Amino acid sequence: MSENHSSDLATDRAHAVDRAGSCGCSGDSGVSRRGFVAGAGTLVTMTLATGVVLIAPAQSKPVDEPASPDVRWGLLVDTSKCEAGCSACVDACREEQGWEGHGRPEQNPQWIRKVDLKETATGRTFSLPVMCQHCTHPPCVDVCPTGASFKRADGIVLVDRHICIGCRYCMMACPYKARSFVHEDIENQKPHMPRGKGCVEACTLCVHRIDAGGVPACVEKCGGAGTGAMLFGDLNDPNAEISKRIATYATTQIRPDLKLNPGVFYQGL
Repeated sequence: MSENHSSDLATDRAHAVDRAGSCGCSGDSGVSRRGFVAGAGTLVTMTLATGVVLIAPAQSKPVDEPASPDVRWGLLVDTSKCEAGCSACVDACREEQGWEGHGRPEQNPQWIRKVDLKETATGRTFSLPVMCQHCTHPPCVDVCPTGASFKRADGIVLVDRHICIGCRYCMMACPYKARSFVHEDIENQKPHMPRGKGCVEACTLCVHRIDAGGVPACVEKCGGAGTGAMLFGDLNDPNAEISKRIATYATTQIRPDLKLNPGVFYQGL
């Protein structure tokens, strides 16, 4: 593992905040919309005006500065634009972070996955990406015995592979089933994302891109695919496009009943 990566992790950890309150709940994606968003209440589906695209650049911190609590990075997914069968976001994540499956779905990496849902009352179907929800109160951080799971000051939840012992408590604590364990030896790793056998890993929101002023690869690829279903930005900035959309259109978080306050919002569920 590179010295630069070690330094970046040390900086991130030095500015991590808010050990989460405990939550022993487990999630189940299932196939029903009601079970998926359990506790979200009655939701109204709204369609964006013609020509509105859910992708926008974000202003980020200088690379040599620590993460700031003044910023909270998040995502908004418009499920009305997310097409079943489209895997652009998953493909982008795989290419960007260098993870591959081994032909065993139960053990394949789960950095991001597409989930198809069905509204039992109406038969309406939904397709949406699910990844680490980057919670304000992440249960994975709360249960980690070594502090390997931590949250940066800007809300991004990460794993420090230097001290991850592979106990997988965080995987059990995550109600979104968003983490996976590396069972195999890793080859051809990406310089910005070293991975290791015996460690737990999950979506990082492409933190290496964000710190350089970019957007997550999934958001970029989704926009390039012509669907524009994903928007990234600063949830703490009322003038950011993502904040304006959340304030204007009906949105929800997955499992809001758990009071984890995820940083990922969904429109149209």
